[in-house]
Amino acid sequence: MNNDLSSIKPDRPSIITSEIEAIHFYRKMDTKATVVELVEGKYVLVEEYYSNGLEVLSELKKNLLKKYKDKSFQGQRDYRSAFRDASHRLLLKVKDNKLLVKKAPHIGWLELLYPEVSEFYISFPEVQGMNSSWQWYQKGIEVKTLDINLHPFYGTYFPTRFDHLKLFDKWLKKYEGSKEKVIEIGIGSGVLSFQLIQNGFENIFATDTNKNAIIGVEQESKRLGYEDKITLNHGDLFDNCDVMADLIVFNPPWLLAKHKLEEGLDKAIYFEEDLFPRFFEQAQKHLKVDGKIVLIFSNLAQVVDKESSHPIIEELRNNNRFRKELHLRRDVRASSKKTQRTDSRENEKVELWVLSQKTEK
Repeated sequence: MNNDLSSIKPDRPSIITSEIEAIHFYRKMDTKATVVELVEGKYVLVEEYYSNGLEVLSELKKNLLKKYKDKSFQGQRDYRSAFRDASHRLLLKVKDNKLLVKKAPHIGWLELLYPEVSEFYISFPEVQGMNSSWQWYQKGIEVKTLDINLHPFYGTYFPTRFDHLKLFDKWLKKYEGSKEKVIEIGIGSGVLSFQLIQNGFENIFATDTNKNAIIGVEQESKRLGYEDKITLNHGDLFDNCDVMADLIVFNPPWLLAKHKLEEGLDKAIYFEEDLFPRFFEQAQKHLKVDGKIVLIFSNLAQVVDKESSHPIIEELRNNNRFRKELHLRRDVRASSKKTQRTDSRENEKVELWVLSQKTEK
């Protein structure tokens, strides 16, 4: 385990520590009129009950859906962007690590992430996210491919569907190469590294640009007794890495960003155009001659936009660095048996690619 992790401070939601001019929203006020003010750019402070904030958000959705009627993938993205912009002006007040409104949930992150601030304002959606995250952190998430429960740290990507993990597990069970050294790029909540350890790999160098991911995996590694098998590094791709690996594992974001990325979870979902070219260029320098690259990906970008290119196929087609050894695909099942997949993701498949270096003849 990297010994320099104590200096890493977690990313946390933005807060307002100064007094602000806001509409104070109480029960029985005109919700529609309040939402109009919210959309126009004014702050709204939820008073009395936590549920009052839920009432405002419900009305905000109705308001925006009248304008954003396009049901396409891009149309829904535009709607979510507008909703995010307005809803983050809906505020709650925190004092002594507790929400001041009545019947509010207890959220441990308020104390853990803001130990030095006694009083501040925070957006209602951020509180909702922190509440959900706290529940996952406390209760844990069952990962059947690991046969353990994980407790993901705030602001860290964790899987809610497991088809890609099953695909990776299937490949790992048949892998017969060297298990001496592995690099994982983008460790997230640690699932892939923990799968590697359970399959006999004992020297993993893992990186992530998300500080919260590094903090969370450090905690989980200690809890599971894996800390001596993982070296963690906060950085981009192969920053600070001097390892020559038998295996490089990468579960990259699956969608090309068409907006400016924020730190944290945004970068777990969307990738910038230069990500894959940079990854393949650097991976070649850290892969042993007989080593392999394993990429876990999806055809989601092509499902939602038929004109979208596939970055792994582009690499194989345009450069002379790697050759394809294996390409596995698996249907993505709904997260619940009750869910009927009728959206744009019903044709999505997860993919596992195994690449090796081309050798000169």
